[in-house]
Amino acid sequence: MPYFAAGDDPGASFVDLLRRTGSDPFAEFASVAADNALAALDDAHATTVLAVRSAEGVVVAGDRRATSGHLISHRDMRKVFPADAFSAVAIAGAAGPAVQMVRIFQLQLEYYEKIEGKPLSLEGKANQLAEMLRAHLPQAMRGLPVVPIFAGFDPIDGRGRLFQYDVTGGRYEEQNYATAGSGGLHAGTVLKLGYRDDLSEQAALALSVQALWHAADEDSATGGPDPVRGIFPVLAAIGSDGFRQVTDGESEAVFASLQAELAGRRGERGDPADPGVESR
Repeated sequence: MPYFAAGDDPGASFVDLLRRTGSDPFAEFASVAADNALAALDDAHATTVLAVRSAEGVVVAGDRRATSGHLISHRDMRKVFPADAFSAVAIAGAAGPAVQMVRIFQLQLEYYEKIEGKPLSLEGKANQLAEMLRAHLPQAMRGLPVVPIFAGFDPIDGRGRLFQYDVTGGRYEEQNYATAGSGGLHAGTVLKLGYRDDLSEQAALALSVQALWHAADEDSATGGPDPVRGIFPVLAAIGSDGFRQVTDGESEAVFASLQAELAGRRGERGDPADPGVESR
């Protein structure tokens, strides 16, 4: 373990501590040469994630598909991770760097809490993630962008808050919902039309699944619910009780309700019988 004298305290930043001990968390990506940029574009990319405010807090969701160019590289990738007990990160962009960034971010928050004796504020967590994105900008310019969504329950304000980012580290707080990834435009349209200020947690979960399904219907890189393989969107709810991962069974039940609703609409229009929502 490294030893620091009393006047040489590395501070509460876990990333700075790693750099002081010669273990830069972003060094392995800094070694990517510019002439390998096109090859880097073939790495797995996570696609559509979103966050929606509810009356109880905030709901975060992500599809399960990762792509490499025009190929599906993973069908059951998880893109929603707990950052700490009261916040979560959803990732879009280059999957490898994004997952590593989340892991470092989790350690950063845990390290700060151990050093300072209290958790970092939600605003501070959002700012810390922005700094990590700024440090990653050289790799984003080489074809390895990371575009996360950060959301959590703020005990000071007593409500859910969500933040959107760009590849340069720009941080933007959204009031009602946020999307990222290749299907973000389509998902955002569904959220815009369906959002209400008084959404319950269950209604927010249903709206999130609906947004991901419509995004998958328009965007080939976004994977919709796949009942044949038992693969459903990753859902998480964050409220005053903290982070809660929605089980696959609950996610399947939410999708079943959407499937029944869509089937009912077809019946009202008099459309021909449909065996069910297309598996993706």
